[in-house]
Amino acid sequence: MSAFLKDRRRQNNSNMSDIAINRLIKERKKWKRHQPFGFIAKPIKNADGTLDYMNWECYIPGKKNTPWQGGMYFLRMIFNDDYPSSPPKCIFQPPLFHPNISADGIVCSSLLVQNYDWHPTLTIKNILLGIQQFLNEPNIDVYAHREAYFFYSHDRILYNKEVRAQAKSSIANWLATRW
Repeated sequence: MSAFLKDRRRQNNSNMSDIAINRLIKERKKWKRHQPFGFIAKPIKNADGTLDYMNWECYIPGKKNTPWQGGMYFLRMIFNDDYPSSPPKCIFQPPLFHPNISADGIVCSSLLVQNYDWHPTLTIKNILLGIQQFLNEPNIDVYAHREAYFFYSHDRILYNKEVRAQAKSSIANWLATRW
């Protein structure tokens, strides 16, 4: 590949990264003004005190009147240079017992699949509210966690008991990080 083409490719990647960062800066400003109650989302701080807009720490509260209620679930959002054309990778830490969350904590939702339900107009707020809803309404046609899928499909009482236990431990973890 010629030096010209390599330089051109480097410039295109830099331009895409700039677009992503500028979009994320705007989203952060909107988030601060219109943050949904109980949710937390912010870029992580680098060692030098600057913000890493491509890597966010989020907390999603469990939705009322569901087994998830009372929990505060930590989610990391990792953005690519081509955001918002492509969705972020969303990872629950620790992983949640849920049919559509892998053993690694990766959220497997059509909302986060490019060329499926993902659309560049979706925002961090849309994603987090969608994931909160999705926690209680998994897609059982496709699953990423076999055991959670089995219990959700065949023994909802045991599944809900496991989810409520998760809610209790998640709030303890959240409180430990806050104090």
